[in-house]
Formats: sequence, C-alpha cells, structure tokens
Amino acid sequence: MVNLQTLKTLLFTLGPFVLPRLISYYRTVRTKSRSLPVPTRAMPKYVRYALNILFVSAVLALVSSLPTLSPENVFTVTSSRIQTPNDVLFTRLASLRPDGSAAGMDQSLRHRLASLDARCLYLTYGPDILVHCPFCSSDDPRSYFYYALPSFLLPHVFHLFALGLATSYTVSGHEGNRWRTQAAIIGAVLALGECYVVGAYDWKANARTVRAEDLDLFYWRMRAVRGLMMALVDAGLAGVLWATSTNRLFVIPPTPAERIESVVKVLENMRGGLSAVGIVRNAVVRDEALRKKTESYWKNEGEVMGQVMDEREVVEGVRAALESGRVGVQKLEEEAKKYAEGIVTGSEGALTG
Repeated sequence: MVNLQTLKTLLFTLGPFVLPRLISYYRTVRTKSRSLPVPTRAMPKYVRYALNILFVSAVLALVSSLPTLSPENVFTVTSSRIQTPNDVLFTRLASLRPDGSAAGMDQSLRHRLASLDARCLYLTYGPDILVHCPFCSSDDPRSYFYYALPSFLLPHVFHLFALGLATSYTVSGHEGNRWRTQAAIIGAVLALGECYVVGAYDWKANARTVRAEDLDLFYWRMRAVRGLMMALVDAGLAGVLWATSTNRLFVIPPTPAERIESVVKVLENMRGGLSAVGIVRNAVVRDEALRKKTESYWKNEGEVMGQVMDEREVVEGVRAALESGRVGVQKLEEEAKKYAEGIVTGSEGALTG
C-alpha cells in the first residue's frame, strides 16, 4: 500500500536529485526560447477560448472538493469512534436532525453499519456505495471496489473531455493542439492513479483506531485530492498554453518552407503596392489636368528648395560640414554610383529574364 509516509520518504529521497534537474531543464528551455529569433506576441484570440474552458474546469474541480458538497460522514458529525455501538451512533445522529428523527438514508445506513468491517468499508468507499450496491457484501470487500469504480472514473471522463476540448485544433488552433497528447496522458494518469490508490488501500486500516479524530476518512480525502489535482492540471496546462502561444517558452522556430512562404507573401504585397503606384503614375501622366498639377508641384518644389539652399545660414552650414570632413563627398559619390548601377543592373536582368 502507498501511504503518506511512503510518499514523504520518496519525496525526501528523490527530491534532492530530481528538483535540480527540473530547474536546470527549465532554465535551458527558457534560454533556448530567448535565443531564437522569434519575438514575443500577444496571446491569440482562439487560445483565450481554451483558457476559459480550463478555467471553468478548474473551478468546477475545486468546488467538487469542498467539504460542504461531500456526503455526510456520520462518525465526523457525531464525533463517534468506529467502535461506537449502532444504537448510540444513530441516536446521536437523530439528535442532530431538525425533527429529531432519523432520515431515510440514516435508516439504510443503520442496517448496513452493523459490523466493524462494514464501517471500515464505509470510510473507504463512502455512504452511497455502501447503501446502493445490490451485490456487495463484507465477505467480498473487492465487490465494493468494482461497484465504486465507475463513480471514481466519471469525474475523470469529464475532465478528459475538458482537456480534449481545450486542446482541440478547432478551439485553440495549433498552439493548443500540440499539447493534446500530453494533456490526454496526464488526464489518464490521474484516473489510473486514483484507481490504483483506491485498489491498493487497506480498507481495514481503521479497524484498530481508538479515537474519532484518528480515523482515516479515505473516501472524503480522495474526493478533495481528486478535485485539487484536476485543478492543478488545468492551471498548469493553461500556463503552458499562455507561455507557448506568446512565444515565451517552448518556442518552435518556423521551418524553411514557412519562412519562404512568409517572404513570398511580403514580396507579393510589395509588388502589389508598386503595381498600384505604377497605375496611379500612368493615370497622372495620361491625364492633362493631373499632369499639369504634377509639373506645377515639382516646379514649385524646385523653387522652394533653391531658395532654401541660397539662404546664408544653409550655405555656411554646408561649407562648414565640407571643410570639417563631417560629410565625405567622395564616399557619397561612390555609394550613389553603386546604387545607380544596382538599379540599372536589376532592370536589365528583369528585362532579359
């Protein structure tokens, strides 16, 4: 049986070895993500849908773990020991009822909790399984496990559905779909882990317990742990989706094909813009009124710039820049020559091609 003491021993033994490696792995992934030439971005709109689904799932899981929504525990509410006689136990329980009489569920439990084994099974599988199982008996304790198995797995089925919906391509796109397999594995591990823990639990663990406060309320504890674990998985997956969708962690660089496609799209947009400019220029040249306006504009522009360059302050500033060497005239001429040759060469290649 895997008990709390065993888990503590494993944590203290493996923790010093596993924790540094996890921290090192996180730092490596973060450094690698920062080194990639992929800038961070705002979270896509469709990823928000997935986060909303995970938020609702986490809230429902936390609510299901609240003690107020759990079935009543007759030993807890009456502060009774597991060896308390049946008459005394249910007399105390009836005194807590509003009308001072036993309810229908209390009568069913009274007949079921007649033996110590039945009370141990009650603390292990809860009141509903003990009362409603038609074929279970204390002589075959394993039958209670088989009858309780669907009730243990049903919350995990809904949880897996929420994980699958949040990581589907329709809801969260590629960012969520890349974690679909991992989310399904984690959800399945939670379900199988609970089945293993319940199946391996020693249902007679409370048989020798003397005090009421020392009782191991296994069924109620498992309900709380189940809800908390589901909420943690949902929160963790939501954090991973946020980090990956904004390019903060686990960044996948674009493939060469994707890069080529993006460059081609940019070139096509530029070509479309140049074609539009050419069409506008052609229309201006062909229209007499627009052509006159254009000629008037450039004539006026030349006169204005000529007046500016003839001003005394401008002339002195240009002369001072040339004399001080801040402006390399020869370098500017060489760069202009190369630029012009590049344009002429590109135009000739385009015409011959």
